Amino acid sequence: MSSDNERSEDPAGGAPEQLALIRETVRKANVPRAKPRTWRGAALAKELPVARVLVNKGVLHLDQYFDYAVPEELDADAQPGVRVRVRFGAGGRNVRGGRREGGGLIDGFLIERLAESDYTGALAALAYVVSPEPVLGPELLALSRAVADRYAGSLADVLQLAVPPRNGRAESKPSPEPLPPPPAPSAGSWERYAQGPAFLRALAEGGAPRAVWTALPGPHWPQEIARAMAATLASGRGALVVVPDGRTAGRVDAALTELLGEGRHALLTADSGPEKRYREWLAVRRGSVRAVVGTRAAMFAPVADLGLVAVWDDGDSSHSDDNAPFPHVREVLELRAAHGRCAFLLGGTNCTVEAAQLVESGWALPLRADREQLRIAAPLVRTVGDGELARDGAARAARLPSLAWQTVRDGLRSGPVLVQVPRRGYAPRLACERCREPARCRHCAGPLQAPDQRDLDCAWCGRAETSWHCVACGSNRLRAQIVGARRTAEELGRAFPAVPVRTSGRDHILDSVPDAPALVVSTPGAEPVAEGGYAAALLLDGWAMVGRPDLRAGEEALRRWTAAASLVRGQPEGGTVVIVAEPTLRPVQALVRWDPVGHARRELAERAELGFPPVSRMASVTGSPEALAAFLTVAELPPEAEVLGPVPVPGAEPGRPRRPWDAPPGESWERALLRVPPGNGAALAAALKAAQAARMSRGGGAQVRIRVDPPDIG
Repeated sequence: MSSDNERSEDPAGGAPEQLALIRETVRKANVPRAKPRTWRGAALAKELPVARVLVNKGVLHLDQYFDYAVPEELDADAQPGVRVRVRFGAGGRNVRGGRREGGGLIDGFLIERLAESDYTGALAALAYVVSPEPVLGPELLALSRAVADRYAGSLADVLQLAVPPRNGRAESKPSPEPLPPPPAPSAGSWERYAQGPAFLRALAEGGAPRAVWTALPGPHWPQEIARAMAATLASGRGALVVVPDGRTAGRVDAALTELLGEGRHALLTADSGPEKRYREWLAVRRGSVRAVVGTRAAMFAPVADLGLVAVWDDGDSSHSDDNAPFPHVREVLELRAAHGRCAFLLGGTNCTVEAAQLVESGWALPLRADREQLRIAAPLVRTVGDGELARDGAARAARLPSLAWQTVRDGLRSGPVLVQVPRRGYAPRLACERCREPARCRHCAGPLQAPDQRDLDCAWCGRAETSWHCVACGSNRLRAQIVGARRTAEELGRAFPAVPVRTSGRDHILDSVPDAPALVVSTPGAEPVAEGGYAAALLLDGWAMVGRPDLRAGEEALRRWTAAASLVRGQPEGGTVVIVAEPTLRPVQALVRWDPVGHARRELAERAELGFPPVSRMASVTGSPEALAAFLTVAELPPEAEVLGPVPVPGAEPGRPRRPWDAPPGESWERALLRVPPGNGAALAAALKAAQAARMSRGGGAQVRIRVDPPDIG
């Protein structure tokens, strides 16, 4: 036996040499590391070896495409629209073998394949293709870019909202085969509207009508939306409907299933869970289904051959996204209707000022019922004002007017009674003590406030007001509106001990209640649907709704009231609504006459006179005083832009989640409003985006937050 063999049989003595031999063998083999790879020395794709990629970086100064090399091994999977992983952030000096290396891994979308790059330096290679499933088509990409430009945001941020997170299990399953177009539906309850049948015929024949639909109160609107979608499907095109919440989506989903059966539409809501929602989204992307009902994120749903986009209750705050760049469903669907030349339907029992503007401009046509149909569908509305409350002994003792007590008693004989109680926490708004006209700044028409309950100043521009007087009646006395809800479910339970009391609110929202005597106490927006309709409804503390310090206070109050009153039976069936608010208020009068369109038109005329949105375009810029001042200094705003403020921003209320525009705890923020006349909104957004990108690229200290078309401007 040789000495070499003797050493090889000695495990203790030979281990270091064996380990060194293994390391050297692995080093010489030059085997690529496990994914993600640098693809050093790998051959490139023979055709179109360059991939243009959008990296998932939401910062504005990186809102552009970057070129990467396509290894031959990834050639088949690296197709436009797929998700990829790339290395990003490597310096230009870190180049080996003609390839850039280094940097951190980041997600992205492959936009297109090119034969050559216009970048003269070395390209990094794609790390790998996450999935060969194409999820970003040309139409969705163009829409996302248009939304990013409109809201002064980045394309990557919009795609975060537009494309749901990947789920491998859902992606591995095939989607069902598409069904043939259904037959055109009958008009059904659309017959109640003068132009309703013609609207459905236009959809079924492949037309692209645009309508602002003021729906009649009652339970029929989900079926009417379903018929509009079915008529669009009958023409061989797709349909998309976006609603405020999952409960509303469930009602439309049930109506569409009843009309067309299973398998013809997808339901896209957060309640479905990530796997099911992604599976439904993929079925839409693959063309298996051409109809979508969903909540806010569904506004980007990639419906093939889109023929109809619709939004229900566009005034609901849920339609405005709380993530950058904060797009609104109504505006996104308007873009889709304009770019895709498809039909547009904006519906609701109320009418927003933006909807009235669409009709006023001629962009859309009104779709309404006549007064005879309205008298059949709407309940009787009665009011209780301050004077009656002062003279009502029962109201002083029990905090509920006698008329309301009597209405509850009568209603409980035949069914449930709804009691709407305003949310707590609304801040008071100042108004004339004599005529209730809102107190506004003489300089910019913003709302006046009294933070220290002595000195007046403007919530928009911050200017002090020392000699205010009412422009309507000349009075110089102010009053604060009623704040919060004073009637509770416990008080009603004691008053009607034999009747069950149910509550519906933020912590626990009821979907429906049976057609049996009961008191249903609900906050606005959480009202459950009653089988057969409510016998009566009480709308309490109307001042708490109208008195919010917001430009949209009256419009929002009327929207909340009409939504609750629409759940009540029609006047021929004995349905009655009692609202506790001053009868002379414009929103109250609009509710009594059931004329939300007239209210919206008057609001639009006043805003046009004062230069308020939506007639003007407005953006808010929020941040620390130093950052805000620096931003406004460098921003090249349009010449027509008017800067209002800055004014201090209140912090988040204790116990409430912090909103994106609230000041962080312990910090003092300020807000400036930028206002431009019509036609200058695109220039304002571009200027804000350019200024923010420039500050980010230079590392200009603390950043500011930009929101175009802010929903809450005071």
